[in-house]
Amino acid sequence: MQAEKALNTIREEVRICKACKLSENRKNAVPGEGPANAEVMFIGEGPGFYENEQGKPFVGQAGHLLDQLLDAAGLKREEVYITNVVKCRPPKNRDPEPDELSMCRHYLDRQIEAIKPRVIVTLGRFSMARFVENGKIGALHGKARLIDDQLVVTMYHPAAALHQPDLKGTLMADFAGIRHLLEKAHHIEAVRPVAVTQDLVKTKENKEPENIKPEQLSLF
Repeated sequence: MQAEKALNTIREEVRICKACKLSENRKNAVPGEGPANAEVMFIGEGPGFYENEQGKPFVGQAGHLLDQLLDAAGLKREEVYITNVVKCRPPKNRDPEPDELSMCRHYLDRQIEAIKPRVIVTLGRFSMARFVENGKIGALHGKARLIDDQLVVTMYHPAAALHQPDLKGTLMADFAGIRHLLEKAHHIEAVRPVAVTQDLVKTKENKEPENIKPEQLSLF
């Protein structure tokens, strides 16, 4: 299977990567995990202490909350793909720096290309910034955009709800909408390439649809 082979190659490259300074103090790189045919891909920001210890994404407190959120969405961890924008732990859980994000970007690009998920869920502002420039999570959370023929929805990082408990309800509500987004993604795929979809693109009678920049589409 080509996708699985590609993911295995990326995994091995990440584990020995020395491209940026994050590799200097890591115990384990965290490439990501999940099936090659996952319909939903979750992208966090970077590994934390427990992820660095185990080499797996979202296994600490934020990971336990993610499991609850997946349950709210009617999803199981083993059926989704989970990764981060940087694959090694930033020291003291600091924010990833621009050069680190840049050096790690091609790994994430290749993971997306291999899996071709129907829905991408970004968790946190650095993950969101990979797809939406100058976005504000407070304004965009739970909303989906069609970007490069894929639905991308922005959500708060589960760790944020650990520090701000009021956000847990927001996250639960946003995650509960993922099933609807999957249905929307299947619909888009079924009617493509006819006008992208008539419910997303208004066209004049008997005329071809105008060119549209997909990243500007907001579905909800």
